[in-house]
Amino acid sequence: MHSSAVISPPVDDRLDTVFRKVTIGLVPYIFVCYLFNYLDRVNVGFAKLEMLDSLHMSETAYGLGAGIFFLGYIACGVPSNLMLQKVGARRWLALIMIVWGLLSASLMFVRNPATFYALRLATGAAESGFFPGLVLYLTSWFPARRHGRVLTLFMSAIPLSGVFGGPFSGWILTHFAAGQGGYAAWQWLFLLQGLPTVLLGIGMLLLLSDTIGGASWLTPDERALLQDALDQDRLNRPAQLSDTFGGVLRNPAIWLLGLLYFCTQASVYAINFWLPTIIKASGYRDPGTIGWLSAIPYLTAAIFMILMGRSADRRRERRWHMAVPLLMAAAGLAVAARFPANAPVALAGLTVATAGALAGLPLFWPLCGGYLGPAAAAGGLALINSTGQMAGFVSPYLVGWIKDATHSTDDALYVLAAVALLGVALVLRMPATRVNR
Repeated sequence: MHSSAVISPPVDDRLDTVFRKVTIGLVPYIFVCYLFNYLDRVNVGFAKLEMLDSLHMSETAYGLGAGIFFLGYIACGVPSNLMLQKVGARRWLALIMIVWGLLSASLMFVRNPATFYALRLATGAAESGFFPGLVLYLTSWFPARRHGRVLTLFMSAIPLSGVFGGPFSGWILTHFAAGQGGYAAWQWLFLLQGLPTVLLGIGMLLLLSDTIGGASWLTPDERALLQDALDQDRLNRPAQLSDTFGGVLRNPAIWLLGLLYFCTQASVYAINFWLPTIIKASGYRDPGTIGWLSAIPYLTAAIFMILMGRSADRRRERRWHMAVPLLMAAAGLAVAARFPANAPVALAGLTVATAGALAGLPLFWPLCGGYLGPAAAAGGLALINSTGQMAGFVSPYLVGWIKDATHSTDDALYVLAAVALLGVALVLRMPATRVNR
């Protein structure tokens, strides 16, 4: 008689299978939620095409309204993320989505600049914990060597929100141009892009698990294997510079990370809030055409973002994978500023800038793991995010102010290109041994 034994697959193969299952179980729904999150955040760029005349607002006033969102966002970012740790990711993220979705839809009732500012400020406060909460949530399911890939997958919702949101927003502005139901097209835009977020927030309560132990869609063996892999990953990480929130506040490296994120976001938000206006200035007038043309930079960015995230994880290299996209952002903005009246060249420059700026976002967050211990992760990520998000206020307001003063966005784009180059210098100062994981 011959005895036979069942040979188990190697541990690495079993882990790859488990991580694929976790990715399929978590990332698609989070991706859709973040897509609407970003769409709700930046759809004022399309509403602006009609809203300014309706409300008799200046370009500077619009820039202030677009940017004031981030004052609420910055003020509430850290306490919101600390609250997430107390009540659990699933409940807190669901509540955030429901509240911000209702506030975003309420922008349809704006009648003057003051109410526009108030609702944008409240929406920013409500939304503040969502993105850092998602980063913290996803990195608690995946080891450091997989962070670039998984964060890129979920953050590809940013460019894809432009691919989807541009044509969708253009269609809304065209389809509702007659003012159906007594509401203008820009009011329908806020309503139709805000309410889905409320439904997604309710769905989050039903579909996500707070912890690995509570993931009923994994087998007991899969949960144990996943937890062991994460525990081993934490043991193998280099000693973090900060393991308490107090230590985070006193650590200059954390503020350096916040400044680097500011430099990255400055280009991103300038593009998000002003891309339709820049395309219109290059000679296009039809909202539908502007919507479709605005999808080109975002589609290119989505592809480039995924390729760069995979490359960074495969090579275990973070600094140059962050520096190169920022160089692209600077070069693309400079080209768009140099040739504003040449529509194909300006659009090509904006496409390069969008691809570089947006690819830098998911590539930034794995850098933080070398500086933050587990106890400081929630507050530290929120602090870095809030510091970087100040660009969301400064960048749109700066562009609006310069446009009113010079009747052109060209000088503002040159300034933002210089800010992106500062980001390149900052990331290359980081020790490779700390961030290349």
